[in-house]
Amino acid sequence: MANPFRDMSVVMQVLVAVAIAVILVLAGVYLPFSPVARERDAVDKAVLDRTQLTQEVTQLQVYQQRYGELKQQMDALSKQLDTLKTIVPDEKDTDEFIRLLQGAASASNVQLRRLTSQAIVAKEYHFEMPFEVQADGPYFNMLDFFERLSRLSRIINVGDLTFADPDAAKSSKYPLRPGTTVAAVFTATTFFTKPADQGAAPKGAKPAGAVAGKP
Repeated sequence: MANPFRDMSVVMQVLVAVAIAVILVLAGVYLPFSPVARERDAVDKAVLDRTQLTQEVTQLQVYQQRYGELKQQMDALSKQLDTLKTIVPDEKDTDEFIRLLQGAASASNVQLRRLTSQAIVAKEYHFEMPFEVQADGPYFNMLDFFERLSRLSRIINVGDLTFADPDAAKSSKYPLRPGTTVAAVFTATTFFTKPADQGAAPKGAKPAGAVAGKP
């Protein structure tokens, strides 16, 4: 039986062989279930996954860069909060409040004679804890005392300030140091934020008429 392929010229045989090869290649590439098509789909999927992962990594790098900034901001806010807790503490810390008053008075050579606790006043965001204070000393020492109160770490407001007649002060029940020219009565108010029983006297407060210092 004659073989048409063998009857063709060499050139035609080469062309037919090339055409068959091209058809086989195209069939392998474009047929859905061919190995080449499966590999191509796998490569396309890998490229797509890589692109998506690259985008996600880029986004995460932005967050990584911002993390340092956010951490610095959080540290700064934490320090501010600690400072605010010193200025306006959560608790009443009455003992610490009295210690601050006594320390300022001692540094100014002023005598604290009496600290009388007053009723705690509730405000919208904080509580006021007032004390009536009686003190005496030389005039400029008293000025220095009030100046020191304004520089304390905890906020202490001074109000309702009245000065007694020096002659009347010398006749008081407290022995006065030499050089004492001013006797003052004022309200020293500090603040705290944690809710508390407003009807109870602050813990550690001096009762009415209690003497905070000695001559």
